[in-house]
Amino acid sequence: MVEQIAEDVYWVGVVDWDLRSFHGHELSTHRGSTYNAYLIRDDKNVLVDTVWDPFKERLIENISEVIDPSEIDIVVANHAETDHSGALGEVLRYSPGATVICSKMGEKNIRGHFHRDWNFQTVSTGDSIGIGDETLHFIGAPMLHWPDSMFTYLAEKKILMPNDAFGQHYATGFRFNDQVDQCELYQEALKYYVNILTPFSSQVTAKIDEVLELGLPVEMIAPSHGVLWREEPLQIVEKYRQWAAQEPEERAVLLYDTMWEATRRMAEAIGDGLAENDIPFKLIDIAVSDLNDALVEVFRSAFIAVGSPTANGEVLPAVSALLTSLKALKFKNKSGFAFGSYGWSGEGVGIIRHNLEEAGIRVEDEGLRCKWQPAAEDLKKCRAAGRDIGRSLKN
Repeated sequence: MVEQIAEDVYWVGVVDWDLRSFHGHELSTHRGSTYNAYLIRDDKNVLVDTVWDPFKERLIENISEVIDPSEIDIVVANHAETDHSGALGEVLRYSPGATVICSKMGEKNIRGHFHRDWNFQTVSTGDSIGIGDETLHFIGAPMLHWPDSMFTYLAEKKILMPNDAFGQHYATGFRFNDQVDQCELYQEALKYYVNILTPFSSQVTAKIDEVLELGLPVEMIAPSHGVLWREEPLQIVEKYRQWAAQEPEERAVLLYDTMWEATRRMAEAIGDGLAENDIPFKLIDIAVSDLNDALVEVFRSAFIAVGSPTANGEVLPAVSALLTSLKALKFKNKSGFAFGSYGWSGEGVGIIRHNLEEAGIRVEDEGLRCKWQPAAEDLKKCRAAGRDIGRSLKN
């Protein structure tokens, strides 16, 4: 359903209620998503971003409720990734004379996706285009979260369209932040930041400072996924600033996989020690839990403990995937601990410790290994380790 979000500005996107994974199967999307596209009517009609290719016909139908698609003069491609540019070819089939406005890197990426010689016009920070009564301003935003990313600002309406920044994978029947469950909204906004933007936190901070220094009044932030921020729109900007600082909470998360419950018992004993110091913690069996949700707990926590039995000289696959994600996301300001059971060679704890260090997580202890099932003395050591971790967090 098309929705007018301001005078002569329309949401013409698509709600994808059934989406359960994104970036292939990299990111879980329990609450679906939206692909937001915005149509601006003026002397020149402008479409800001498109939708994922499977929904291209729906996009054309939505545009047709407002104008004939052949009347589109400009398509702004803030980002070339196909969830936003996938329907670009279909739009330009209806309006072949339209100009595609994007960053210089955006042109290269779009050409790489489509191999078409469309009418491109590249822009960078400070460039603007008059379309009649309205003016489009452009702000380069490389690595938020691709090298080609940019923001579009509709000056007279005071609407910032930042593509992937400030978005959420969140399907709802409503378009605005004040219309939805605030707990759900911020759960999805944080999960989106943690799993997509964390590696670029320094760029996030710099870009927020740069945009604020421009002094642009913002009455609405209209990202390309999820709901639009119209009630206190800068609240999400402030949240991004906090998240980019990566200042963790005084809490711990224990993530493990287990084969015959020995490593699980170690994790529970470490948790008992944490509880003795009143440290909030989560115990997560990563083999049966959602990795992206678990990474949100890692992001929040000052301390992360990772455990696995040794199998064939390695850690179990679910733990290996976790460690790979930790290295990719580059979390800051965290301490870590390795633990696990073994039967023969016992390399698992050393592998975990090495990977935590590679991920930039401070590891000051050799970790705990337990041969076969933990005896009472082994569990006593685990509880003592939990108490030590708790005291370090308190201090």
